[in-house]
Amino acid sequence: MENKSNILQSTYQVRFQDSDPFRHLNNARYLDYFVNAREDQFEANFGIKTGELAFNDNLGWVVTSNLISYLIPANVNEDILIESQVLDFGNKHLFIEMKMWDLNKTHLKALNWVNLVHFDIKTGRPKNHTEEFMDIFSSIHTPIENNQDFNSRTAYFSNLNKERRNVTT
Repeated sequence: MENKSNILQSTYQVRFQDSDPFRHLNNARYLDYFVNAREDQFEANFGIKTGELAFNDNLGWVVTSNLISYLIPANVNEDILIESQVLDFGNKHLFIEMKMWDLNKTHLKALNWVNLVHFDIKTGRPKNHTEEFMDIFSSIHTPIENNQDFNSRTAYFSNLNKERRNVTT
């Protein structure tokens, strides 16, 4: 399937079993939602199932770092929109940004930066991306403006949330 946007999207509903006593999405479960979205989006947009890739071809991506900021709680039964974009990529690495929004994209709930290394499961060693993967990443490569670091990117969205909250109240 051909991708029509550089930023991939999928929607989910926050489940009760994933919540904490405050009826918010548990902080550890945010990562699960982001990982699921990343896999779902890759399959929906490019027809590639990462699970099958791991089992059949012994290939996958290993997370080397996660940075996450929790800006506004995601509540039980709330519909959310998760976006992902490739900030950078190379022969063996992939750097993506994931954003969890309310369904209308008015407020950002969480921001996640993920560094990954392409990996050969059989040898236990990093492996170069195939030409197909390099073409896919190139087609959705969307670097952020002004080369912001994670803290300034988080501050930008936090300020945006505040501005929007003041407009809607």
